[in-house]
Amino acid sequence: MTVLWEADPLAIATLQPTIGSVSINADAGGLEATLSSEPGHSVVVVGPNVLVDDALDFASSQRLARPYLSVVLVRLRVDSSLLKNALRAGVREVVKFDDLPALADACRDLEELGRRLRGAETEQPKRTSDVVGQVITVFSAKGGCGKTTLATNLAAASAKAGRSTCLVDLDLTFGDVAISLQLKPAHTIGDAVALGRLDESAVHALVTHHSDLLDALLAPVEPGVAENVSAALVGELIGALKQRYDVVVVDTPAAFSDQALAAFDATDDFLLVATLDVPAIKNLKLTLEMLQLLGYSRERWHVVLNRADAKVGLSVDDVQKMLNLPIAAQIPSSRAVPSAINRGVPLVYDAPGHDVSESIRRLAKDLEPAAEPSERGRRATRAGRLPFRRERPVSA
Repeated sequence: MTVLWEADPLAIATLQPTIGSVSINADAGGLEATLSSEPGHSVVVVGPNVLVDDALDFASSQRLARPYLSVVLVRLRVDSSLLKNALRAGVREVVKFDDLPALADACRDLEELGRRLRGAETEQPKRTSDVVGQVITVFSAKGGCGKTTLATNLAAASAKAGRSTCLVDLDLTFGDVAISLQLKPAHTIGDAVALGRLDESAVHALVTHHSDLLDALLAPVEPGVAENVSAALVGELIGALKQRYDVVVVDTPAAFSDQALAAFDATDDFLLVATLDVPAIKNLKLTLEMLQLLGYSRERWHVVLNRADAKVGLSVDDVQKMLNLPIAAQIPSSRAVPSAINRGVPLVYDAPGHDVSESIRRLAKDLEPAAEPSERGRRATRAGRLPFRRERPVSA
């Protein structure tokens, strides 16, 4: 249900038919009383005649008090400064007063989100401050190996297994997670630049909900925004996500960028993806050498062969001998994979009994840590990293 915060009769007459059946409040005191006495509300629409500072103060106060409550800000004019301040305060959507279809869509989507968040709150135990989630980074130094497909399906498999999961698209320039999952994000990683200090509630405002227990933090959709996302910001984001989710799956670019290295520093388990062709294996070998140079423990390396049943003159045994490393998972090839991608549905959801789905589900199960999360988090802090600094991204 939705609450309208507005005192002007003309504005109320314009907004109410669009929003539907709502409770109307003229001031902040009445609004708080309504939310306290009728806790079923999931959306507050703030009308154009409410002072913007009052609206932002209210939105900020609700992030912890009522995390399931979404605030939609309606304004006569919208500019970048307003959008930045609204995002920082925790406002979910900013809509122009003359764009009533957008307001209707926002209210409908956010009411559904509120219902899901309420369900998640009742089903999942609250995290304690010393409990952190597991970070799994999916990396390949060669494009076309199926890295994003593996990352999206692994995240879906973890969520399906009952672990709250966030999929992070760290390919900031050419990320495909949003299109692979048919998500239309209101906010992306690029919006984190304007937030300043990142906490759990700020991260909550940045992620896009996909399905039960699965959210995504998506790459910027505007060109040039990626340049503003620093390695330090990536590290801070992943740190905040670890406080909120059981599993954080990071889909990286095919390069050792500063942002990718920041994700590596927070990683518990590396999934290193290759296919059965010489260029992919060569790049995988270089990747292993780089990880060795940077001091990342071999115990956390997991080689995944995608399309491992291809008859191309190389065998799995050949690859293991070349790498001197066991193969953690073999993903078979199938026409069902591109078909699922084109429909924007993870194959583990679309065809859970498929061979590809079963292999990814086994991989997700194998990656589940035996230790308590707090112990896992302490173990993830590695010692003795060699000094390493790059002035620009370097492709392997």
